[in-house]
Amino acid sequence: MEILPFLLWPFIASLILTGIHAYLGVHVVERGVIFVDLALAQIAALGATIAILVGMDPHGRGAYWLSLAFTFVGAAIFAFARSRRGHIPQEAFIGIAYAVASATAILAMSKATGETEHLKDMLVGNILAVDKQEVIKTAVLYGVVGLFHYIFRRKFLLISTNPEEAEARGMNIRFWDFLFYASFGFVVTSSVAIAGVLLVFCYLIVPSVGAMLFADRVGPRLAIGWIMGTLVSALGVYFSVLGDLPTGATIVCTFGGVLVLMFFVHLAFFHGHRAKALEGARSANPKDAAPQRST
Repeated sequence: MEILPFLLWPFIASLILTGIHAYLGVHVVERGVIFVDLALAQIAALGATIAILVGMDPHGRGAYWLSLAFTFVGAAIFAFARSRRGHIPQEAFIGIAYAVASATAILAMSKATGETEHLKDMLVGNILAVDKQEVIKTAVLYGVVGLFHYIFRRKFLLISTNPEEAEARGMNIRFWDFLFYASFGFVVTSSVAIAGVLLVFCYLIVPSVGAMLFADRVGPRLAIGWIMGTLVSALGVYFSVLGDLPTGATIVCTFGGVLVLMFFVHLAFFHGHRAKALEGARSANPKDAAPQRST
């Protein structure tokens, strides 16, 4: 019982991460830009590294806003990298951005002596160190981002699932892509500071992939993703305490184990003639896009 107060806010933080990332993950998987989270997270980490290099407090507001500025630059690059004719896959630009940002962060950190521990925290995070104030601040920020996506949900969903139809309706694809990636950047910059790059990636992708095994429509996918994320968060925190293990890494491994279990359940009960064709992870090329599904 003495452990419960210690785990309360980290668990609430994991639920908040589940709520926003499971939703964003649906869009990311549909767009086929699976590693955009890692790329934006690494770009945000590069911003934090530069902040350290120039003498800013790594946990101060200056470092946060510099990281956010870097993610906005990344958002602009990814938005304008979407080629109408698909000559170069958007994922190629994302991979290049991730590699360059990672290498630049390593070069910058090599000049910032005594701060290598902060670079490790950006990768694996330390969700157990989160406090009540940080959780509330993050919840408010994610609530604003969630409201923004709810207001424009039809536009974002149409671009993610059927960019050809969106373009036919006269929508400015690159403008809405920038808004999507910019709002995504707000989430990633805060999430990485709490949980690290690896855990944030799992919260984004694994619930959406697991939900795709059992549902084709967006609504059911969200419900399954949220349930999965909540269950894995609880199990991960419990296993980390039980085995005296790092919480972030334990949750990541729990995500992997639960996803494998869901896959075998899918094979046992849904595979074969009763299985639905799973969609998603399409190319950003409008020629490859399938008709929009109902939501």
